[in-house]
Amino acid sequence: MLAASRKDALLERLRRDGRLVVKDVALELGLSEDSIRRDLRELDAAGLAVRVYGGALPASPAVADYDARGRVARSSKARVAAAAVELIEPGATVLLDGGTTALALVEALPRSFAGTVITHSPTIAAALLHHDAEVVVIGGRVFKHSAVACGSAAVEAAQRISADIFFLGVTGVHPAAGFTTGDADEAAMKRVLAERAAETFVLASEEKLGAASRFGILPLDGVTGIVADLDPATPLAADLEAAGAHVRYASTPKQPRSDVGGPQ
Repeated sequence: MLAASRKDALLERLRRDGRLVVKDVALELGLSEDSIRRDLRELDAAGLAVRVYGGALPASPAVADYDARGRVARSSKARVAAAAVELIEPGATVLLDGGTTALALVEALPRSFAGTVITHSPTIAAALLHHDAEVVVIGGRVFKHSAVACGSAAVEAAQRISADIFFLGVTGVHPAAGFTTGDADEAAMKRVLAERAAETFVLASEEKLGAASRFGILPLDGVTGIVADLDPATPLAADLEAAGAHVRYASTPKQPRSDVGGPQ
């Protein structure tokens, strides 16, 4: 089998199964494990797969640059945002991550919301200028890929705030890998923010579901719930729930809070 055909077969397996085990694929295709590992290294380098111990996971398309991400899955992000807004109580203090799905949440948030929004994203802060909410910005070194503040100054500032609810942006939601993103410092900042809120919900539009990125943020059971644009009848939904996730399906946003799961 030619290298290009092998890679196509590996990508098809990732799309179909959501993960790939080198030993199993080598046996199925009648190839050496070294050949499969070499192909996976090249797919990883091309941003088409994420290598893990013993195999690989599908790579998330949500690690593209900020402008490109803004053009991806817009309707899916709008559905997630609409469901997420229903979780916000009047007068609440909301901690909001950066990214394009968080920006969709701001667009869905009524301008009359009179609570407080804390964010480490200058883009999110600017989008809130015409809302009634008080806006608090966490400063620090700006990570331009996601338009958020990271680094020691941002972490120190974040440790001084507290919120009722945190909406966490990720680039991957996978039954095995949990919640992931493409940068180590950004992952660390997200963990700090999650510690500062009574509840944390992950914003999961369709392109992030079943995919993974390089750096882990939290396990599936490390948050209150996932607001996901996902059909509850799909195998992925079953796999996520079996792995400990508490999923709030964006297609049915009016389900009661008790369906979402336990404490963070």
